[in-house]
Amino acid sequence: MKLVFEAATNSDAASLAALHCAVAEELTRQFGQGHWSSEQTERGVLSTMRKPAFSRILIARTNRRIAGTLRLATKKPWAIDTAYFTAARRPLYLTGMAVHPELQRRGVGRLLLKEAEALARAWPADAIRLDAFDAEAGAGAFYAKCGYREVARVTYKQNPLVYFELGL
Repeated sequence: MKLVFEAATNSDAASLAALHCAVAEELTRQFGQGHWSSEQTERGVLSTMRKPAFSRILIARTNRRIAGTLRLATKKPWAIDTAYFTAARRPLYLTGMAVHPELQRRGVGRLLLKEAEALARAWPADAIRLDAFDAEAGAGAFYAKCGYREVARVTYKQNPLVYFELGL
C-alpha cells in the first residue's frame, strides 16, 4: 500500500471527523461503551486545526482517501502529568491518532509514527510523549511495539492511562 503523508487542511475536516467516528464505532462494537466511544464532528476538527501554530495534524492518504491521522503539539494535553517523563527541553505530544478500521494491521499506524518522528526531529523536538487508554481498547501494545517506552500507569478522572515516551 502506497501512502502519501501531508499536513491536514481545512478541506480535510469532514473526512477526518468521519475517520475518527469510524474508529470510535469499531472500538465500541468490539469493546463496548467507553471513553473511546466519543465521536468527532467536523466542527471539532476545525476547532483543533485553529489551535496555535505550535501543532500539526498529519494525515496519511492512500488513493486520495485518508487512511490515518495524528496530531503533534507543543502544548501538553490535559491528561498528561509531566512528572513521570524524562527531562526534555522540547517535547512534543502525540494525540488523536487514528487508522481507518479497514486499513488497520497493514502498517499504516507504524508508518504514520515514523513520519511523525521525522517531523518531530525537524521541528526540532527531543521527545514524543503520549497517553493511551490502559484497557483492551487502548493502543499501548502498539506503541510499545513501535519503540515507545512505557513510563507510567496512572488514573486521570477515572480513566486508566499508560504514558509512553520516545526519545529523539
